[in-house]
Amino acid sequence: MSSKEKKSVTILTESQLSSRAFKDEAYEFYKELRKSQPLYPLSLGSLGKGWLISRYDDAIHLLKNEKLKKNYENVFTAKEKRPALLKNEESLTKHMLNSDPPDHNRLRTLVQKAFTHRMILQLEDKIQHIADSLLDKVQPNKFMNLVDDYAFPLPIIVISEMLGIPLEDRQKFRVWSQAIIDFSDAPERLQENDHLLGEFVEYLESLVRKKRREPAGDLISALIQAESEGTQLSTEELYSMIMLLIVAGHETTVNLITNMTYALMCHGDQFEKLRQQPDLMNSAIEEALRFHSPVELTTIRWTAEPFILHGQEIKRKDVIIISLASANRDEKIFPNADIFDIERKNNRHIAFGHGNHFCLGAQLARLEAKIAISTLLRRCPNIQLKGEKEQMKWKGNFLMRALEELPLSF
Repeated sequence: MSSKEKKSVTILTESQLSSRAFKDEAYEFYKELRKSQPLYPLSLGSLGKGWLISRYDDAIHLLKNEKLKKNYENVFTAKEKRPALLKNEESLTKHMLNSDPPDHNRLRTLVQKAFTHRMILQLEDKIQHIADSLLDKVQPNKFMNLVDDYAFPLPIIVISEMLGIPLEDRQKFRVWSQAIIDFSDAPERLQENDHLLGEFVEYLESLVRKKRREPAGDLISALIQAESEGTQLSTEELYSMIMLLIVAGHETTVNLITNMTYALMCHGDQFEKLRQQPDLMNSAIEEALRFHSPVELTTIRWTAEPFILHGQEIKRKDVIIISLASANRDEKIFPNADIFDIERKNNRHIAFGHGNHFCLGAQLARLEAKIAISTLLRRCPNIQLKGEKEQMKWKGNFLMRALEELPLSF
């Protein structure tokens, strides 16, 4: 989207927000929005009218605002409910990301014990082994595509082992995950995604049947036990929860590892500083989360009660979408916001969200990134980008900020 096009656009569409062209110029566009149009109109197809939020303070306020709901059933009457866009929608959307209290609290409680600080620290040796094993495979070649060879397999192996998913099935989740996060109601995309989600549901049905017969000490077995106790978890909630844990359990971390490595490759002074001072790793991870936020836009929130924001009435049933990427570049909160500074102080980014829906796996993602990047720099000290940074392409994707690939030589 060129500067001229930006000036003439009065309403952004879902397809524009999802385009690769938008991702390439998003930060400059967000900067203009924060200055002059912090509440920007969206046209979201079958979802109706929406608003894009770009300022940090607005994001913090709205992420905690009880007038906004994640479950559209808490906003729409039975007559107003939109028809399902996908045949398999009901089987994959009854999870905590799409729920409000008290359902959200019930669903989150069922899994949060697996993501406590103590439980995450117990995974440290396993994550280190995975990182070393992946680098063992590519190091002799002196080259790798970081996304395919390292950033994707590391978190998918970790979450799969936590859930108890067979090794041979894990590669399938990449395609299924993309279908889930690929927000679009274009007819041809809907048909393709519905087919892929149908495959995912069939897989989950088969996996759950097997776990019922042969329960183990994994998270899926624990969720099945909760379902069998009656009111804790419905079958649809069970499938939806497993799906969410698989997708959210790796997508964000893939982007964190990739985007952080890319930022370091593009800022040689910061890369060298981190190599010389590895104790800055935690600070560097927080800056990477802020600078290239893995989740660019939040999933949708529905307005249950009208309210006024920046002089504009937000009506009941309007959709609110918050740009975490823009909020994390807000100049009023982050001095020199467009500078990548691994020693940044008071880094109050919201890359993992805020409020009730703060990412349950934030600690796990941070640990995986810390081990992945530390191991990469230690074992491949001469690592460098293969090609020009301008050649790297952001994926056209509504929710995520993700590189298609990141070729590295060492």
